[in-house]
Amino acid sequence: MGDRVRTSAAAVPHHTRLPAYARGCAGTVVGVEGRWPLADARAQGAVVVQPVYTVRFSASELFGAGSHSVTLSMWEEYLT
Repeated sequence: MGDRVRTSAAAVPHHTRLPAYARGCAGTVVGVEGRWPLADARAQGAVVVQPVYTVRFSASELFGAGSHSVTLSMWEEYLT
């Protein structure tokens, strides 16, 4: 916990649970939610289990304004 991460900025041609507004954004890991099937892979008929992290982002990082923070659940594949 406490690791600084950045979400993938890549556009994908399939279903993804990585919100467009969070692509390419920097945040901080504040929790670990366990290992869960990656929704992107399940939508394509595959089962890929990965760690899921709670990541805190500043609102200004996500939306360009705001003094609050937003937490999102992120599969490991979405993070660098």
